Amino acid sequence: MAVPNPAQQPGVPDDTTHIAFTYLALGDSYTIGQDVPAQDNYPNQTINLLNKNNLDGQVKIIATTGWTTQNLKSAIDNETTLLSTYDIVTLLIGVNNQYQGQSSENYKPEFEDLLKKAIAFAGNNAGHVIVISIPDWSVTPFAHGRDRNTIAKEIDAFNAVNKDISAKYKVKYLDITPWTREAADDKNLLAADGLHPSGIEYARWAKKLEEMIITILK
Repeated sequence: MAVPNPAQQPGVPDDTTHIAFTYLALGDSYTIGQDVPAQDNYPNQTINLLNKNNLDGQVKIIATTGWTTQNLKSAIDNETTLLSTYDIVTLLIGVNNQYQGQSSENYKPEFEDLLKKAIAFAGNNAGHVIVISIPDWSVTPFAHGRDRNTIAKEIDAFNAVNKDISAKYKVKYLDITPWTREAADDKNLLAADGLHPSGIEYARWAKKLEEMIITILK
């Protein structure tokens, strides 16, 4: 009698099995990919990588340059094309709160409210939500003439808040901030505007997101 191939048994996907999934990306300029082609932002690069791993995804991006936590909340509340649930939800928000001089203490309840919304969009499955840390723009040419040390410390404070809240709700956390600080010595990691990440930088985020999402979905 032939020994059955486990990959051919019911419920055990083989290497050719394609898994369809939906992805909601919530954020600001870093999510929409300001100053890079749409295909080079991190949500679309992540989808392209996953498609090569038999994960057939579609991404819905809710993000606009300049958005604070309050702007993102209003946009979500007014959006009429959202699905009730998504398989994967990412959240990256807060840099504009910091840029506008808002405090990390004010950011805390607003971020927590957004994270609750993200978890709800993931079908209340916190393990399917990934929070991405805020990049440090203090190292960019855009910060010339500003107090770079203060900016970096404030970014750290905001990230401490979103990391603590992420742990509280048991969602996944991707810390990309150390990578973005490498732009101090490598301008290839920046877009032409001298502020936002380039497609090269986003590719690093996408690769890590790909690994995390494969673990979640498979």
